[in-house]
Formats: sequence, C-alpha cells, structure tokens
Amino acid sequence: MNTQSTKNNTAKTGAINNVVIAGGGTAGWMAAAAFAKLVGKNINVTLVESDQIPTVGVGEATIPTLHIFHDLLKIKESEFMAATNASFKLGISFENWRDQNKDYIHSFGYLGQGCWAAGFQHFWLKGQQQNIASEIGDYCPEHLACRKQKFAVVSNQDRNHAFHLDAGLYAKFLRQFAEQHGATRIEGKIEQVNLEPQNGFIESLSLENGKTVAGDLFIDCTGFVGLLIEKALHTGYEDWSHWLPCDSAIAVQTEQVKPALPYTRSIAHPFGWQWKIPLQNRMGNGMVFCSKHVSDEEAKATLLGNIEGKLLNEPKIIKYRTGTRRKHWNKNCVAVGLSSGFLEPLESTSIHLIQQSIIRLLQHLPSKAMEQSLADDFNAKMRFEIDNIRDFIVMHYKVTERTDSAFWRYCKTMPIPQGLKSRIDLFEESAQAFKTDGELFGETSWIQVMIGQGLMPQSYHPIVDNMSDQELKNFLDTIKNSIAKRVDSLPHHLDFIRQYCLAKPM
Repeated sequence: MNTQSTKNNTAKTGAINNVVIAGGGTAGWMAAAAFAKLVGKNINVTLVESDQIPTVGVGEATIPTLHIFHDLLKIKESEFMAATNASFKLGISFENWRDQNKDYIHSFGYLGQGCWAAGFQHFWLKGQQQNIASEIGDYCPEHLACRKQKFAVVSNQDRNHAFHLDAGLYAKFLRQFAEQHGATRIEGKIEQVNLEPQNGFIESLSLENGKTVAGDLFIDCTGFVGLLIEKALHTGYEDWSHWLPCDSAIAVQTEQVKPALPYTRSIAHPFGWQWKIPLQNRMGNGMVFCSKHVSDEEAKATLLGNIEGKLLNEPKIIKYRTGTRRKHWNKNCVAVGLSSGFLEPLESTSIHLIQQSIIRLLQHLPSKAMEQSLADDFNAKMRFEIDNIRDFIVMHYKVTERTDSAFWRYCKTMPIPQGLKSRIDLFEESAQAFKTDGELFGETSWIQVMIGQGLMPQSYHPIVDNMSDQELKNFLDTIKNSIAKRVDSLPHHLDFIRQYCLAKPM
C-alpha cells in the first residue's frame, strides 16, 4: 500500500491527517510511539520539543498496567528493561506511615481465596482472632516475594509485576521506537499557539526558529505549564491541595551502594515522605513535602541526611499543585501527563495515567469535526479514573495513627471526599472492600493499605462461621504453605535480572 496516497485519502473523508504533540519527555514520546505504531499508516505524527527545556523526569516507578501499553506496541520486556536500567517492582514498602516505626507493604497480586459471599479478608480476620493466621502478606505471592527478594518471569504466570526505570532513558527508548515507525521530531521552542478566530480551536504552533507546525489534533505534553490546554485554551484547574497538602518535591540520584530491592520504599517524615527507587545501576531518591510545615532547605537537608551513595546530580526542587484540569480534552487539544493535572507519585500512577490518556484517545479518535460526544465521554472516563486514584492516595494520609507533627494532625482530621469516607466506614464496620468496574485499584490494594494503616474491621461475614476452627486453620495453612513453596522455588530477583535484562554499563 502507498502510505502517502493513503494519507491523502484520509483527508478527503474528513479523518484527521496530522497529530501534533507539544513536548517530549515520557508523556510526549509515549504518545508519539503509540500513535506512530498503531495509526501512523494513516496519520502524520509530529512531536515538537526543545532541547532548551528540561523534563521533570522523576516518574521512575510504575504499576503492572504498563504491560498493556507494551503489549499494544509489541515492545519486548527484556529489551525495554535493559535499555532503561530497569529493575522489577512487586510493591511499595510504607514505612512510618501508620505511625513511627510501624511499616507495611502494599504489594501487587491477589490475596488468598474467598468465596461467593465473602472475600479472603473475612476468613483471615477470624483466623487472626483465633491466633491461627499470620500477617496478611503471607497469603499473597507477590507480597512474600517482596520480602524474600525473589522473582522470575515464568510461563503461565500472572504479570503482577511492574518496573523501576530511568525516565530519561525510557523517553529515549520510545523516541527511537516512534521514529522507526514514522514519527517526526521537530526541534524548537514554542513561541505562540495560534487559534482559529471562528471557533477558538488550535490551528498551529509558531516556533522561535520561525517554523509553523499545523495540525488537526494537538496533544499537550508541556508539563505543569500547560502551554496549550491552559495558557492558550484557558481550560481551568480544580485544586485538590486541601486533600493532598504536599506541594513540593526534591529529586536526586545517587550511586547504588546496596543490592536493589524488588520494591519501592516510601518513608514518611513529619512533613511529608521520601522515596527510594532502586534501578540496576543507581538509586532514585526524593522528598515530597508540604511547604507550610518545612522550608525547602530543611526538606533538602533531611533528604540528603537519609540517602546513601555519591550524588550523581544536583538536587532539583519541583513546585506543584495537586489537582486536575477541568477538562483533559478541550476543543482539539488533549492534555496528557503533567499538563492534565498532578497527583503525587505515592502509588506510582503517573505513567499509568499517561498511558490511559493515550489509549483512551486512540479509542476515541475523532474526525476533523472533533465530535463533542467523544470529548465528553473521554473526559468523563478520565475524571472517574483520576478521582479514584486521588481517593486511594488521600486514604494513606487520612487513615493514620500519627499525631507527632502539625502536618500529620491536619491529615488525620481533614475532611475527605464522601465516596472515600463511605469506603472507609464500610471496611471498618464490616470488612467489605468496595469496588466498582473500571477502577484501577482492586480490593487487594484497598485491603492491604487500610489494614497496613491500622484500620482493622470490627466484624467479618457470618458465612466464615460455617467452617469449624480446624477447617479454617487447614484452609489458611494450605494457602500459606502453597504460596511459600512457590516463592521459595524462585531465584533471587537480582540473579534473574542478570540473565534476563542486564543493562549495559553506562
């Protein structure tokens, strides 16, 4: 098939012909890679970015949904991991979140086995009361593998693993992929966004070097500034800082001085929390904090006093405001990544939201008419998803026993969204974990975090009492022993990395 003639034909039928992506980084190159690979035969994909503008580049931990994106693009896991110095991630260790010196792990995967009327947590709760159940993580393979530092990719295995990766190298990897599939990169700083006088749609981008880039559909990946979605289209922003009061972050990379762990560490401090993200060749570190309760210099000093290894770069301070654009799709512009809003990286959801925006946009691909019904449905679905993730993150702050600082006292007593309050009340009173279709975080995630944060249900489902105490013990022991045997058979995760996806020396 003649590609050029196909592209000319699409223009005649009213289909969009030119997609312009403003900005690079993880968001921009994920968008370029997906559009070039999946619809590039019929659509010209152009990405505009400037070498003068640095990317934030700290979204270095992911969740298992990234497999969906890579499967669509037919990206081989081992090649991607070797190219991005990636390591495996099986969950997040939350340290000092419930209270000082009280830690737990939120792992991927599923807990135990329930029945038609009650999830596994009900059986476990009675087992705890009878002193015949151990910690809840013993009944989840990924949780136990986290603690034992075991992992392997084996056939017929659920892919309940994610990655720690170098965001800069990931953008570079995707750029090469996108350009191989026909995407065009234009170097240049955007000077002006030109709007059509009659309808206010974006017509083109004028660059400082004198070039003009016209398009039918524009994807805004310009980060916090929201150059297209906000500066040009004035879409509006909904502020969530009353629920998520942290407004600053400091990021720094260090040499790897200890063997990488197969999980992210999130360590709570009196004014926020610290992350540790282990890659094959280095450690990603950062501090998320509330500027009302600590100065930038104090936060920086705390971070530098709690990391190991030689600094590989200067600490970078990032200011932000948690919240979301009122519309992620406005007129002929779709905001992807930081331009669409910001939720702090507590549960590593930033890359997931980027990929969801891209995949959903491809599923809702409009004609040149820019059908409003498509935009409305896209916005409703993105809003549902981001609200759900927001509530899950807010829960970590709200359900706490910490009262040792003004920051934690505020979080413990702050009003929260009604939907989240209902979930917490439901679990506390009955051990029921509420979930609706389409939500990102499953029941296992809500259960692990609520129990980990100290919320122990007051009762369990009466169907559990159909089992005798001995039957319940046998049931719990069988699950636990089966999981232990399975995890013990796995290699150490670093040994597996060495033979599966070892990164080349830098």
